[in-house]
Amino acid sequence: MPLDIIRADITQIHADAIVNAANSTLLGGGGVDGAIHRAAGSALLEECRTLGGCETGQAKLTGGYRLSCKYIIHTVGPIWQGGELREAELLYSCYKNSLLLAQENGCESIAFPLISAGVYGYPKAEAVSVAIRAIGDFLRENDMDVTLVIFDRSSLIAGSHLFGSIAQYIDDTYAEENTEALEMRLMNANSMGAAFAEPAPLQAEEVLEHTDLFLSDEPEHHDEKKARKKGRIRSFFKTPSAKKEAMFEGFVPPEYSTEPQEPASLSELLSSIDESFSQSLLRLIDRSGMTDVQVYRKANIDRKLFSKIRSDIDYKPKKQTALAFAIALELTLPETLSLLAKAGYTLSDSIKFDLIVKYFIINGRYDIFELNQALFSFDQTLIGC
Repeated sequence: MPLDIIRADITQIHADAIVNAANSTLLGGGGVDGAIHRAAGSALLEECRTLGGCETGQAKLTGGYRLSCKYIIHTVGPIWQGGELREAELLYSCYKNSLLLAQENGCESIAFPLISAGVYGYPKAEAVSVAIRAIGDFLRENDMDVTLVIFDRSSLIAGSHLFGSIAQYIDDTYAEENTEALEMRLMNANSMGAAFAEPAPLQAEEVLEHTDLFLSDEPEHHDEKKARKKGRIRSFFKTPSAKKEAMFEGFVPPEYSTEPQEPASLSELLSSIDESFSQSLLRLIDRSGMTDVQVYRKANIDRKLFSKIRSDIDYKPKKQTALAFAIALELTLPETLSLLAKAGYTLSDSIKFDLIVKYFIINGRYDIFELNQALFSFDQTLIGC
């Protein structure tokens, strides 16, 4: 995919260019800077001596030497001083100027560390947001494979209002789903008669054990959410029997037909086949008014993969690919589910990945790079190719 986010040692990444978060002298230092100089060897320092340093927000290029890259692009990030001294603007320029320099030198791939988020003190969650925005802006107009190498995943969630809202949405949906499932089981046992009853009565502690679902990586309100979910289930068991019966009043069990149905022939079924994923996607692209290039770039999809989908009417995409197009086309949730169904997929309220995607769609957030940042932070697969 054009933008990937991974945890790795940047000195081990294979790319046309690797970006070094350097200091203004370009003569080496600690952290990523020191690691890159050590891995590249002493010849890198000798070339850096000829460059005359580098200003904050700018970028300069050297050879890759012993690293698995053709070039090293050195950029100087801002020192965090509270956010009032153009830090975000300067950090954005680091990514933008590095990408432009790579493009000028014919690079098709580039790997970035998280610039300024080490000893320069830039808050990690905010540093990632700037990186994603700068890289995303570039990729909407240009083709290049970009890898953002992040060392500490957990720090991205802390202090982020967006991620806190996502965690709460997932937790609430889990709680709602399991409470509704519990009520349905009780309704079946109490209202459908012996033929539909559970083999044994449902015990409160058993329910608590099997519905105690929560996010292990949820910040701040973990205990409060867990207690609230348990409270909802306990309150149901404490409800007087007469009130429970009133809840089920008017419920009519479904009728199950015992009459055999006439089987359809295979030819009849095949003659009524719906449009394929590829056909549906191309129809939606035409409806959107966007060009193919605009769509696959907005979807974080490689041009070669899009060509395969366009040329093969029966192409079966990965779920992540189908969802990437739904985000790029800014489909509603029903439209997204319809497109997914063409490829044999759906979204489940029992899967964290699906809930995060649903959160973004329901809230009208269609920036795929922001979505992938959230998926990475919750240890989920990114969407795109």
